Amino acid sequence: MDCNGSRRVWELAFLAEAEEVAVLRRTLRLHLGLWGLRELSETAELCVSELVANVIKHVGPGTLTTLAVRMRGIRLRIEVHDPDPCAMPTLDDADSDAETGRGMALIDAITDRWGVDLTAGHKVTWCELLTNVRTTGGHTPSLRMARAADVLGLYTSGSNSPPVLVLSRLRRSVAEEAAISVIADLLHWLRAHGWDPEEVLDRAQDHFEADAR
Repeated sequence: MDCNGSRRVWELAFLAEAEEVAVLRRTLRLHLGLWGLRELSETAELCVSELVANVIKHVGPGTLTTLAVRMRGIRLRIEVHDPDPCAMPTLDDADSDAETGRGMALIDAITDRWGVDLTAGHKVTWCELLTNVRTTGGHTPSLRMARAADVLGLYTSGSNSPPVLVLSRLRRSVAEEAAISVIADLLHWLRAHGWDPEEVLDRAQDHFEADAR
């Protein structure tokens, strides 16, 4: 299944009420099943519960809110949009036996990463889960591939490409130049801090060859 085709972003507007959470969870479970990501359903549904509970607690019940779910490279991204950029989520601890309201500490524990994007009069609280989706280039996802994609995203942020990238989604020339820039900057950093860049490159090559076997 092509994550850029049949896994298109979907959004659902709702009022932030506890009664809405079950509907949101069922809808998310259905979409993930259609996307071939059924194994993420339990974790993703829990994320939705906590993100909506965060809006109810910090922004207020009845707030017009939007749930958006999309693929970002090899990650599943879950977003909850609300109209209050001042009510920020916090990493508070909570009762582990509670169904919801355990705070962003739970999101931090069960997701690959999370964050908050702010604009004037708007806030997006999001989290991402690493999937088993293969890229169009045939690569299987791994922590190293995901980290490399994140770094390349920083080096291509001036282009029209999204900030979270996998190599197959970059034009080959852009990807190559970004990778060269990453390596060159790392070599400068190593030399400035007293390491021998050539020695580090040799060791990195040894690691690469060992992993490739």
